[in-house]
Amino acid sequence: MSDAALGGAEPVRRTEEIEDPSNLYFIHPLSARLVPLCARLGVKPNAVSLAGMACGLLAGLSYYFYQNTGCAILGFALMLAWHVLDGADGQLARLTKSYSELGKVLDGICDYVTFTAVYAGLALALSHQLGPWVWALAALSGLAHAVQSAAYEMQRQEYNFWGWGRNSAALPELRARPRGLAGWLHHLYARVQVWASGGAAEFHTRFARIFAARPAQQKALRAAYRAAFAPLVRRWGVLSANYRTLAIFIAALLKLPVLYFVFEILGLGAAMLVLLEAQRQQYKAFLAGLTR
Repeated sequence: MSDAALGGAEPVRRTEEIEDPSNLYFIHPLSARLVPLCARLGVKPNAVSLAGMACGLLAGLSYYFYQNTGCAILGFALMLAWHVLDGADGQLARLTKSYSELGKVLDGICDYVTFTAVYAGLALALSHQLGPWVWALAALSGLAHAVQSAAYEMQRQEYNFWGWGRNSAALPELRARPRGLAGWLHHLYARVQVWASGGAAEFHTRFARIFAARPAQQKALRAAYRAAFAPLVRRWGVLSANYRTLAIFIAALLKLPVLYFVFEILGLGAAMLVLLEAQRQQYKAFLAGLTR
């Protein structure tokens, strides 16, 4: 059975049982209030993404002056505004059915521009105190961030696909030939996701065979998948941007933003390794249970 046949329409809101509480009770409700207004005014999802990117760039400028507590607070507020706009662009695209390869890539680029600006602002400020080696630390932190974020988003996409029959953005698109620069960039991002997925590609193939062979049990199979994987996907939320935003703010308030880079590389890196092993074991146990 093809992925297209298994997929379906996505809702305006995200899947609540796997959402981080900060998204569920703060960020996404604010985004949801913004979406109908944007739709009525004819604002395009890409424009919302760009507005979020502008907030991110300003946050980077604010964090350059992190030793001023007011600037650190402003940087945090601007990153929160970016989070709200980042949640709104996807909801607006689903509501208005304004999907595009460019939109997917732009949404991802805006995310990375925000954190790149903040990392650059902090690294530039720290380089005056600690020397140019801080730039290497910031670059390594950024690379770790990219891999961790791709892995987290992959788990969310696979959960939505198998748990609820919604479109999955990574695995099916790897089988299609990308078109244009935007298509190739998205294809590359999807490959990073699969590489850091804990065996999602193999599980996807094996579960698809079982799913196709048991048409009368597909509803029960989806329910079993949700019960098995929802708690684990929630734990993956530790790698979400929300916790990075909070960690940056705390480190800036302590006047020790270098601690954030260490936390990103070592702390979140260790968390990702633990989660990947847990994901592999859960895939193995789930498939074994279905075989029995």
